[in-house]
Amino acid sequence: MRGGEGRGLRLKVNQYGEASLQRSAHCQGAFAIMIVLALVRIGHGQGEGHPPLADFSGVRNLFGVCVYSFMCQHSLPSLVTPVSSKRHLTRLVFLDYVLILAFYGLLSFTAIFCFRGDSLMDMYTLNFARCDVVGLAAVRFFLGLFPVFTISTNFPIIATRFHLEGGTYPWVVDRVVFPIITLLPPVLVAFCTHDLESLVGITGAYAGTGIQYVTPAFLVYHCRRDTQLAFGYGTVNKHRSPFRHTFWVGFVLLWAFSCFVFVTANIVLSETKL
Repeated sequence: MRGGEGRGLRLKVNQYGEASLQRSAHCQGAFAIMIVLALVRIGHGQGEGHPPLADFSGVRNLFGVCVYSFMCQHSLPSLVTPVSSKRHLTRLVFLDYVLILAFYGLLSFTAIFCFRGDSLMDMYTLNFARCDVVGLAAVRFFLGLFPVFTISTNFPIIATRFHLEGGTYPWVVDRVVFPIITLLPPVLVAFCTHDLESLVGITGAYAGTGIQYVTPAFLVYHCRRDTQLAFGYGTVNKHRSPFRHTFWVGFVLLWAFSCFVFVTANIVLSETKL
């Protein structure tokens, strides 16, 4: 690799990392602010939510949303790669998922007890854009524009993926084709629908299952086979996963298929009003 290309690649990787850090900081800040504001509102006796013990009307869309919410796993490589000693890696990953579950739980339960069910918006941050909920204008604008900040940091992350392999492209491809590929799909979706609940379910069920379940399952299966061929059968990896049995690969694929079927049935039933 020539010196100029190497510096360009390092610059792209640095931009990718900076965008990821910026996105993470926005997410954590918004999560903390919404949780604290909801708790303060509930503590002052202004909570409006009286959720029922159980409501099964949203179960059909639950599978797609669960897949979508599991996107927290994209942060795992950045946690695992810098760890020099992998001895306590399982505990680290477990702690990471516990913290994620705690954030999701706090955000969900404070939301349903702070706001009435019929007033909860699909974009939860918009509930805090009202003056009667948050008095400080800067906080209202930050939470109201939080989706814009998150999406804005996603675009450079997606665009720089084309350069991570260090290849060079013509000016038209680099400055015109790649930006169009990055921007056109979300713009088309924004013009086609405003139903965020259905959009999240569809995105999670179709794109999410392929990216988060099907592809990793096949990668794990073939990587384990290649490892056995390279190091010989019977070689024991001291860092092997507790889910090392092939059964778990099949289980992940079965779960992905179940999510696909349930969300497809949900879409069909919703369209036919059954």
